[in-house]
Amino acid sequence: MTDPKPTPSETPRALAEPSGLVEVYRRVLSPQTRRAIATKVSPKARHQLKQWVARASADTTVAGRRGERMARRQPQLLAGGDRVVVTADRAPRIAQVDADLTPLRARAGNLTAVTAALDEAGVAYFRVRGRTDCASVVAVDDADRKRAYAALAAACARVPGYVTVPRAHAERPPSAGFESRTWDRLTDAPVIRLTWYRTDPRRRLVLGQAHGCEVEFWTRQDDELVAPRPNPVAERVQVSAPPVLTSESLFTGLVPYTGATTARTRQEFAGRQPDDVAFPVDVVYTWVDGADPEWLRRRAAITGVPYHAEAASAARFLSRDELRYSLRSLHLFAPWVRQVYLVTDDQVPEWLEPSAPGIRVVSHREIFADPAVLPTYNSHAIESQLHHIDGLSEHFLYLNDDVFLGTEVLPRDFFLANGISRFFPSPALVPPGAPTAEDIPSSAAGKNNRALIAERFGTVLTRKMKHMPHALRRSVLYEIEETFAASHRVTAGSRFRSMSDISIASSLHHYYAFHTGRAVPGDLRYTIAELSHPDTPARLAHLLARRDRHVFCLNDAFSTEEDLAAQLSVLTPFLDTYFPVPSPWEKG
Repeated sequence: MTDPKPTPSETPRALAEPSGLVEVYRRVLSPQTRRAIATKVSPKARHQLKQWVARASADTTVAGRRGERMARRQPQLLAGGDRVVVTADRAPRIAQVDADLTPLRARAGNLTAVTAALDEAGVAYFRVRGRTDCASVVAVDDADRKRAYAALAAACARVPGYVTVPRAHAERPPSAGFESRTWDRLTDAPVIRLTWYRTDPRRRLVLGQAHGCEVEFWTRQDDELVAPRPNPVAERVQVSAPPVLTSESLFTGLVPYTGATTARTRQEFAGRQPDDVAFPVDVVYTWVDGADPEWLRRRAAITGVPYHAEAASAARFLSRDELRYSLRSLHLFAPWVRQVYLVTDDQVPEWLEPSAPGIRVVSHREIFADPAVLPTYNSHAIESQLHHIDGLSEHFLYLNDDVFLGTEVLPRDFFLANGISRFFPSPALVPPGAPTAEDIPSSAAGKNNRALIAERFGTVLTRKMKHMPHALRRSVLYEIEETFAASHRVTAGSRFRSMSDISIASSLHHYYAFHTGRAVPGDLRYTIAELSHPDTPARLAHLLARRDRHVFCLNDAFSTEEDLAAQLSVLTPFLDTYFPVPSPWEKG
């Protein structure tokens, strides 16, 4: 099927599309996907999407052609069957294929390649705390530069690696470390970065320089080694001081704090810093399969219970497999999470392996203080009981399944090292006044929260919270349950969303914790896309191209079951491309 032709009034002159652009668009996207886009997206947004697809396709085609030429000229570079050519940093690069690829594995792989090469050559080194958590840093005596270069060049020749001189602002593209002329240009570089590119088997995710290993060349001044650039810990160490072993978690927040000592460093770098988060952080999801016949039967059996029409909206229960991909995002970008708890009404996704380490399915029956109020179909009620999960850590994140991590996040993005949590206010406002019959339940809950905060602390809350991971503390939630006992009890007992609800996990906790000195505002790069909005496919394309949001939400408040097929044809390819690596919690 071809895209419907817009009328002349719909197509500005600037949007005239060359036949080549349309040809690439049709070749890359299936007829079903194009049909869904054509019915949902404006001509202008559709044109932008075609341009993005064409650019992505062109990059892949160019990389493929250059890869073919490279294979003919230097077949040894692509030997072994686990190497492919990808487009990264605006050029074709040889990448290793890793079926279990994650940013943390890429970082560890680059670090191991560098340290193994230095060990083999007998070059002494020690680990340094760097400027980012994604990359690693190794320090070498500048007197050993020649031997270090020879060892690293040999490592890049064995498995094609790349090298560059990192810059504070504009990064230079890396050069082939397997070519001798590259090293001739690095004679006096104070710091170099080594990168071995990695990709998943379908080449959807490419990880490169951001996860490389930097080698600093420290110069001797009397009996000290002096760093070539600032770092957060120490810029001088004694030449003769012995190395020590310490935890890898001291060099990246991507690794949870443990007592294991595997990182070789100097004593100055072997201690925790005041802002290092050393306590465990868990994650809690709430999930429902709204297409489950048994669940639908139980829901239909509840009669005579008044509830707001929005509480029964199909959009609140439609499943697009978001949970699978949200868990993939967690596995990719938050490897420091200790345990995942999935709270359900005795439901388990068919693709989930509930016995896998690191995840536990929790029934509503396990957490509700009063089981007589079950079954419940009220997310506010379910959220009011999350702190009752047995074994849950004091500090945890609460996520809905339509929330995704878009790039690496760290514990300190959500909690200060002293335990204080962060919250993320939205520019959206809670409507003024008391709850009315015209309010949707979420607005009514915000107003009810406002009344409790005003009575307790004398302030008037006006802002909603962004639809992000909510950083929560069990002790605060227990305190809220006791402090606002009547409102808490009514909310927990309301089987459907109602006008008397309070929204505890997504709002009240943050304001109460802030007023009692246990929470502060935070800031992460974030966006939200409403699935029913006609420009959503174009926004998803931009998200995929940039991959620069810490968190994004694919919200849906207005769709019907009839919309599901069209949305899936756009949403599933996007999620599968953004998160191509299965999590350890998936079957098979």
